[in-house]
Amino acid sequence: MSLDVLLFILRVLAGLVLLAILGTLFIMIWRDYRYATRQMMATRTTYGKLVALAQLDGSYAQTGEAYPLLPITTIGRSATNTVVVPDTFASSEHARIALKDGQWWLEDRASRNGTLLNEEPITGSTIITDGDIIGIGSYSYRIELLR
Repeated sequence: MSLDVLLFILRVLAGLVLLAILGTLFIMIWRDYRYATRQMMATRTTYGKLVALAQLDGSYAQTGEAYPLLPITTIGRSATNTVVVPDTFASSEHARIALKDGQWWLEDRASRNGTLLNEEPITGSTIITDGDIIGIGSYSYRIELLR
């Protein structure tokens, strides 16, 4: 076998290895892209809404504001929250609603003034259901889950 033929075979093998590496890299990037797309779509899926309420004569009335209920919904004074509460009694990251194992949980995020669930203070995480009312400062929100 001449040196020219050997060099040609080595070049072809190097080209095939390079194509295999590029193909593997493309498949990995494609899978990562599909996973990221699925994750993004899951966060856009709403599972219900939080309806803002105003207390009038001991009963609640809707104010017309509603916020989407996402798998993780944050509530607080900071603009980075899903639901921004414009109240000085609300902490910057006051509470969080999260969907865990098919169950909805309300968690007080160590707020200074506490979080109310159906007019009762909570500590830590508590299971919530459709129709529950969350109180933060002077603001109240009713949970309306999609079925």
